[in-house]
Amino acid sequence: MNLAPRAMPGDQLRRPLPLLAFITLFVVTVYKAANYVIAGDMKGLAYVALIFIGSAFVVAMLNSWRNGVYFFLAWLLFEDFARKYLGNNMAIYFAKDVLVAVVYLSFFLAYRRKRVALFRPPFLVPLLLFVWFGVMQTFNPASTSLIFGVLGLKLFFYYVPLLFVGYALLNSEEQLRRFFFVNIILVLIIGSLGIAQSILGHTFLNPERPAEEIRELSTNYRVSPISGLLSYRPTSVFVSTGRFGNFMLVSLLLVVGFLGYLLLRRKSGRNLAFLALVVTSGAIVLEAARGVLLWGTGSMLVFAVAFVWGAPWRQREVIRVFRTVQRAALGISLGLVLLFFAFPEALLSRAAFYTETLLPSSSASELQVRTWDYPVNNFLGAFGYERWPYGYGIGTLSLGTQYVARIFHVKPPIIGVESGFGTIVLEMGVGGLILWFVMSFAILFSAWQVVKKLRGSPWFPLAFVIFWYAGLLLLPMTFAGMQPYQDFVLNAYLWLLLGILFRLPTLAVSVQYAAAQSPQTYAPRIR
Repeated sequence: MNLAPRAMPGDQLRRPLPLLAFITLFVVTVYKAANYVIAGDMKGLAYVALIFIGSAFVVAMLNSWRNGVYFFLAWLLFEDFARKYLGNNMAIYFAKDVLVAVVYLSFFLAYRRKRVALFRPPFLVPLLLFVWFGVMQTFNPASTSLIFGVLGLKLFFYYVPLLFVGYALLNSEEQLRRFFFVNIILVLIIGSLGIAQSILGHTFLNPERPAEEIRELSTNYRVSPISGLLSYRPTSVFVSTGRFGNFMLVSLLLVVGFLGYLLLRRKSGRNLAFLALVVTSGAIVLEAARGVLLWGTGSMLVFAVAFVWGAPWRQREVIRVFRTVQRAALGISLGLVLLFFAFPEALLSRAAFYTETLLPSSSASELQVRTWDYPVNNFLGAFGYERWPYGYGIGTLSLGTQYVARIFHVKPPIIGVESGFGTIVLEMGVGGLILWFVMSFAILFSAWQVVKKLRGSPWFPLAFVIFWYAGLLLLPMTFAGMQPYQDFVLNAYLWLLLGILFRLPTLAVSVQYAAAQSPQTYAPRIR
């Protein structure tokens, strides 16, 4: 028997070389910071602080890939805040890609030591086919630069390994609760700041002189076409209102799913989840984004039906499901009532914008145009380009091409269309769109099998909201535009949550087995 003590991950900082490197970094950071303080250079001081924080994150990630996931998510959500105050510096923009690469490395090292569990995704073949086709499109002769291909591969596939990270992340119910509670805290911070900014205006949480390429994103106002009321579209900690709205949408789904789980499984944490629901719903209303409001409202209606369908009827716990729906409706109503009494002008200006542009009875209604005519015409417009059967190369019309054009002095071959499906056609041809559909439906079919398996258990609400989020992002939201899928926040959460979804059945069985060893403990039945 080998009685030699094994080195734990946290022991690495006590080894001579890592400890020496950390001390050296700390001394250099303090020295540089002191010089910037003496010189009064606050921007330089901010850069030093970011470098130190990023370096500390790297050390922590190498010591523990699980902690690294949370550090990565925190940086992912708050890097925009630093970027817009530091002149839209591209080094900050790409820092998250370095951090997630460190997570991948740490995860791989843990896998080599057989400390993590892997799985084979049921949709692996369709996914690999789409990846292979995307790599081939990097060398499309119509592409004006190979850099566009690298950009496209990064936006489409760089966060796909988070699927395996998410699966291995939850090895216990305690880890599941930790993941959602950490995200709820982040949601509360970002949502609260967004609500405050929607009331105070664009001078709050935005620099006095933003970088030229992001200036319009931080000063975006909506005008009600009939009443003429102004509504500021908040960005919160992000550089654009679109990213803030999309994050609030995925936050709403996660909060509702976790609240349903807590009501069926545990009592502790319900108040915090309920508060997050109030804040999230209020932020979505004040965001003045019609798409996010419609997706959020429709999702809540679907959840109400789905949660009743998936209720644990045999355990006579269906009353808790009705309470979940009731409390969700109460939370949203409470948030709106509080906003009305505290800031009536802010709420009424948004209400005027929504009613004047979305109600079919309004003379200025854009409901038909924005939900069908405009996206369909944009999609069909892709087939008016000469190379629609073959495409112009992956990445040539993707998010961030303006930075490639500015840095490498190359231009995209065409202007393109706004439709996401149309963008896929113009980048990868009609074959790329077909493979996108094959991959998407394979993911959703596999996810639905998990949802059905967890029906009647406390984990059903979590499984369903993840399935719903994947379907929402891959199909209707991408049909309207490519930006949601290529948004690094939504993309990272998609693959991470899919990994968590496929881990839920194993987690549920292990919890049920542990409960079976204690007859006094209630064990929900897993189908």
